[in-house]
Amino acid sequence: MKPEADLILGKSADQLMDLMPDLAASYSQGSVAILALLTKFAAREYERGADIRATENADMRALFSELAPIVRNAALRTRLDAGAITRDSSLAISALNSANWDLRRLLIDLQVHIEEIGACDAEKRIWRLLKTVAAGRAVSLI
Repeated sequence: MKPEADLILGKSADQLMDLMPDLAASYSQGSVAILALLTKFAAREYERGADIRATENADMRALFSELAPIVRNAALRTRLDAGAITRDSSLAISALNSANWDLRRLLIDLQVHIEEIGACDAEKRIWRLLKTVAAGRAVSLI
């Protein structure tokens, strides 16, 4: 059986924490504690990182499809229609991040337009998505 990276990182963090009391200087203890915590975060990100990004990308695409019909700017509507039908090329974090950044830039342009035309329901829909994204990216060890 080959252990997954999250298990390896988690066990490594536990080992670092076990070593902490044996370190003499409080600076060294603090450094090891931070390293252990970052290792735990990396393990958590390994487990959920692709899912978070793929879900965000799908949610933004669905929002673009939903809101494109009310957009008054033809060029932006065309970009939204195009963005709504894109697909992630890979589940690699780098590919998901690249798509996510492109979609977020388009989301910003959409939000600015929606605010300019005063479409309050659409603006609330965008804010619900942003809250969901923030909750999904919240740092947690559980």
